[in-house]
Amino acid sequence: MNKPNIIFFLTDDQTYWSIKSMGREEVETPNLDRLAEKGVIFDRYYNTSAICMASRGNILTGKYEYRIGCNFEHGCMRKDDFVESYPVKLREAGYFTGFAGKVGFNVSESGEEEEKHVDLKEYFDIFGGLKGGQGFYKTASNPNIEKYAHEFPHSTRALGKFGTDFIKKANNNKPFCLSISFKAPHNPMTPDPYFDSVYKDTVWKKPENYGIEGAKHLSKHIRSGRQWEFFDHWKGDEVFQERSRKYHQLIHGVDYAVGMIMDELKSQGMEENTVIIFTSDNGFSHGSHHLGGKVLSYEESTRVPLIIYDPRVKNKGRSERCREITANIDIAPTILDLAGVKDEEERDGKSIVPLLYNENKKHRDYIALYNFWNAPPTQLQSIVWGRYKYIFYWYEGEGMKVTEELFDLAVDPLEMKNIIDAPEVKEVLEKVRKIYDDQLELMELEGIKDKNYGLYPAIFSRKVDFVNKEKIFLNYMDSWLERCNYGGGEWLEDVKRNPEWQDRVNVIREKYKLKERKF
Repeated sequence: MNKPNIIFFLTDDQTYWSIKSMGREEVETPNLDRLAEKGVIFDRYYNTSAICMASRGNILTGKYEYRIGCNFEHGCMRKDDFVESYPVKLREAGYFTGFAGKVGFNVSESGEEEEKHVDLKEYFDIFGGLKGGQGFYKTASNPNIEKYAHEFPHSTRALGKFGTDFIKKANNNKPFCLSISFKAPHNPMTPDPYFDSVYKDTVWKKPENYGIEGAKHLSKHIRSGRQWEFFDHWKGDEVFQERSRKYHQLIHGVDYAVGMIMDELKSQGMEENTVIIFTSDNGFSHGSHHLGGKVLSYEESTRVPLIIYDPRVKNKGRSERCREITANIDIAPTILDLAGVKDEEERDGKSIVPLLYNENKKHRDYIALYNFWNAPPTQLQSIVWGRYKYIFYWYEGEGMKVTEELFDLAVDPLEMKNIIDAPEVKEVLEKVRKIYDDQLELMELEGIKDKNYGLYPAIFSRKVDFVNKEKIFLNYMDSWLERCNYGGGEWLEDVKRNPEWQDRVNVIREKYKLKERKF
């Protein structure tokens, strides 16, 4: 069998229910629905770090964040990790490779941002990365794709055009791997005016767990981060309707660009030997649980669409949906497996390919979800095990105390009932706590020790009293603030507008006779 061509589509901030075939009745996503109809929908696909920079590292390397250290406030990706990523390995194996769109991270020798960054162009045959970390919706503002600006002034359709041009240049005697990373539907929500008519009369439904009623049963810790403040972006009927329209119009633009590329595959006679993978780097809250943004472990943030279409998988007797727990760390092993590339790198994820052929195949028992970013009280490790999700909030102070949450996702997919104290789940709780502890031991064993990651096994521990975490917390906060100062701007502003954090740090410093920290 010839090696397949592989196209990997990645969006930014697209939650799991944003495609018609995955439950959103109001939306128009004909090309993604066409892809889903021919392929397999993975209903329980999670991002192990639900923030763009970290998730993209997970996707490229197949490793948990604590092994690569790539995230805001922690640093960029090490070159040694990047050269083990799926596009680099495929190019070494003879694939013709291309990348276009949002990169979302930098690469340096040691993973420190202040070092000289590696030029990623040298690792691809054709490169169309957007300018800077986030890129711009205005095509002309992105030098690598500005040649498309006249015909396609919005970068989403321009990326579709990049994809069609790449396919035309691909040599039929050499398999290709094309990665298209859309900025959409990330903020600022600036949709393509070309699609203004699509949702002009649509009335959007609010999530059933929207607003303060959806948050009363949750830990107080979620109120300390920017996700709580960002609810204001979705507050009020008029604002909710306008932002919902823009959000879904951006996704409709992605759908159009995917259709452009799928049509070009057919035109070039390549569709029967091209595997297509579609997913997102993290979800989006839309006001669920009184939250905006993403990051936290709840379903809207961590669970996203995953569709895989392999035209070579025909009449295998499997259904079009898969309920196995899959994750972003599985993407790199899956792509390498599809390409038949021998992989000796130790990765945390594993190939999903067997699930395409056998719907009864077991993939994994659990996946760990992390937040190593933003307000310390919201940083955490959590576990999705079978039908259950377990979340552990470690922080004490400012009215917060150590809190556990347990949700039965089979009957409560909106996470509206914390059953942590229910007597009927006592055995479940014992087992999931054991899994949590074991995963933390794995972090201690395999995680990097620099960039603050060496502190997390103790900080997230269920077995270490918070009194004994105070010095660890202080060291973390000081180091974190130094990184914020280097990164500048909005990260440091999070601390400046939260006097409780400042007071907490200085109370600890006074206790240990250390110099007061100025903010």
